[in-house]
Amino acid sequence: MTRSKILSTARSYITRDRQADHGDAEDNFSRIAGYWSLHTGTTLTSTDVAVMMALLKVARIKQNPQHVDNWVDGAGYFACGGEIANK
Repeated sequence: MTRSKILSTARSYITRDRQADHGDAEDNFSRIAGYWSLHTGTTLTSTDVAVMMALLKVARIKQNPQHVDNWVDGAGYFACGGEIANK
């Protein structure tokens, strides 16, 4: 898959598919941050969630770099995190 296709697929996921399934990214990541903060005893933010989810994808890429879904999802998490951080 080309870099252009990876980005266009990620764009489709975060603006349509995942949005319909999981709701607004900032709301979803804030909710996750709340749960993770309770679990870890550390205050986490929605941008922390975006970074940590992207790092999860990096760990999966280390195991199987040919699995393109991890590259697509990682691009999506970084895009969502960047948008949230700049609001």
